[in-house]
Amino acid sequence: MNAMTPPSDFVITAPKRDWLKALRAVRRLLADKDDTVQVFEIMRSLNGRATRDGYLQLLRTAQGGRIAYQRRELPEVLMDRATLATYPAGSVAAHYLAFTEAGQISADGLADVSRQAARPEGIDLVHPVAWYGRRIRDTHDLWHILTGYDLTGLGEACLVAFSYAQTKALGWALIGTGAALRGARQPGHKFARAIWEGYRRGRSAAWLPGQDYEALLAEPLEAARARLGLRPPALFDAIPVAARNHALPKTA
Repeated sequence: MNAMTPPSDFVITAPKRDWLKALRAVRRLLADKDDTVQVFEIMRSLNGRATRDGYLQLLRTAQGGRIAYQRRELPEVLMDRATLATYPAGSVAAHYLAFTEAGQISADGLADVSRQAARPEGIDLVHPVAWYGRRIRDTHDLWHILTGYDLTGLGEACLVAFSYAQTKALGWALIGTGAALRGARQPGHKFARAIWEGYRRGRSAAWLPGQDYEALLAEPLEAARARLGLRPPALFDAIPVAARNHALPKTA
């Protein structure tokens, strides 16, 4: 894992939104869902104060002050596969380990992609707001586990809509809207409705950024979902796995 950027007098300010850059990036992403660098380009272009506001919201939660004070970098936990393998079957940790192994993905891999779209001072800056931004990035695949959304095009689009409801980051809204419009043009399945379901689930669930993820890993997955108000995604589950990538068909 890359070392954090040394502290400096740099003050994080809300960047101006760059809609043109974001629209170009979302077009590339919708043409190829695996071009994840575009996700971070979109988020950087549109999120404005969302990361700062999320950090302040964390401080207002019951355990958020402790979590923010400890400022744990989650890849240190999520990349320790030997320890994750010691958790009981059915736990969030066991499901996360199986999910990332099957998808050949990792927290470090996602972090490396994010750095390709970072500002010159970098996402690795030693600053509480930058730390919170990394926290949202690093929990993405845990949110896949908790929400029940897979790595298909539709699964990613539904999780994007869920993430917008949870974080109010406008970049997620643009991606989710683009995916829903693309999905609405595909015959045979309710892709757009499944994405909208993702947004509604995000609105009704507990606020996931405020969770103690190290404690959460030990919970049985179904118990964690029940505690967090995450009922099964009925519309998404009704769409066959083989059809879910058709929600975002490649155009190039």
